[in-house]
Amino acid sequence: MRPILVSSCLLGLKTRYDGTDNYSQAVVDFIKNNQLTPIPVCPEQLAGLSTPRPKCWFSIGDGDSVLDASGKLIDEHGEDLTSVFLHGARECLKIVEMTNCKHAILQQRSPSCGSQSIYLNEKLVQGVGITTAMLKKSGIKVFSDDNLPAKKT
Repeated sequence: MRPILVSSCLLGLKTRYDGTDNYSQAVVDFIKNNQLTPIPVCPEQLAGLSTPRPKCWFSIGDGDSVLDASGKLIDEHGEDLTSVFLHGARECLKIVEMTNCKHAILQQRSPSCGSQSIYLNEKLVQGVGITTAMLKKSGIKVFSDDNLPAKKT
């Protein structure tokens, strides 16, 4: 069975910022039907943030911008957490390398995991999270529960 990195909240683990999950039967079925081994991760927890934790969003740019040193991510109290989220992304990349993952399914709209949309100043916009940006830059194909591939990965 081939490994695939998966946002732990999509698998039913209560790792979201508010202590809940984003369980996705479609993701679980995709993993099972394609005989994949899920490698659950939560970049925020890997960075040392607690659960629950304050809401976070980009105040400038998105994940690609952060990797280019022009983006910024803050929490709802205005604290700059850019370096913390970068640390979580790096930890995920270490896991990808250890497990030889080539694909990931990550939670849409997350400041770490968003693959098509993120929050910029509390408004939903097109963009990618920090972990997604780092994984894509490293050649990992990233999907969300909104855009699972039709064919086997």
